[in-house]
Amino acid sequence: MIIMINSTQVSYFTLAAYFDTEGFKYLFFMIIMSLYILTVCANVLLIVIICMNRSLHEPMYLFLCSLFVNELYGSTGLFPFLLLQILSDIHTVSTSFCFLQIFCLYFYGSVEFTNLAVMSYDRYLAICYPLQYNTQMTSNKVAFLIAVIWLPPFVAVFVTTSLSASLQLCGNIINKVYCDNYSVIKLACYDTRVNNIYELIAASLTIPVPVSVIFYTYIKILKVCFSGSKQTRQKAVSTCTPHLASLINFSFGVFFEILQSRFDMSSVPNMLRIFLSLYFLTCQPLFNPVMYGLNMSKICFICKNLLLGSAEKCRSSNRFVQLE
Repeated sequence: MIIMINSTQVSYFTLAAYFDTEGFKYLFFMIIMSLYILTVCANVLLIVIICMNRSLHEPMYLFLCSLFVNELYGSTGLFPFLLLQILSDIHTVSTSFCFLQIFCLYFYGSVEFTNLAVMSYDRYLAICYPLQYNTQMTSNKVAFLIAVIWLPPFVAVFVTTSLSASLQLCGNIINKVYCDNYSVIKLACYDTRVNNIYELIAASLTIPVPVSVIFYTYIKILKVCFSGSKQTRQKAVSTCTPHLASLINFSFGVFFEILQSRFDMSSVPNMLRIFLSLYFLTCQPLFNPVMYGLNMSKICFICKNLLLGSAEKCRSSNRFVQLE
């Protein structure tokens, strides 16, 4: 017998994907904590480097800065919550916090795809129209594109979350380690056609549209590369490789998460399901700063100078102490 519970009466959700890890929970806690600290440090370092160096105040690096801010935001929407849940014996979350987390994580994913699409458009102009690039990519256009990255996903995800929060629910058990919109919709007592239609429209705008822009721009870039000079090919490879790696990495994680939400994945081991559902939320925020930090020559050069400068200062202070 199913007891109908009005959504206003549901005070908490139970996250049923957690299992007893016995003595390993402190190990998992340390791994997640280390990953979070590395993610925050890497993204903050690159954000500060881009903001503090005037030579990096170019469209490409400003879009990168936007990407790193999103990684910082997305990881903060998940990691502290995971750390608390790992140490807790009761895996529950209040309804208000659950919907807040849904908004944060969906907003993060939407901004990620839009940001990558804008970056591919920027590379398309720089490689295919190098002489017109400065006149095309003005400061006003950069500001407009950054607004496009953040505002439409905000509106789309806000409406999605609001529709889900208004649902009448017949349960409060979510079979995930974090709050997920589709899992909440499945708990609804009545027809959720409106929610499903809107979510489909929102998903088509936040995923297929940016991915279509990326495919179109890269087809144009490849055409120029095959017909252009060696220098053009080198420029395309140096700036597009980290972008493509980031896109493939994130798309893989999102693709599996969509599959897991819509289809029965009970044949997949529980630990593997949890890892793959967390992949795009935990690995991408660290993958991007490492990938771009190592592959973008200007950023890499400034990072090396900072590290070498710090090491030289330490050696100088040690010599001074020894002399004293």
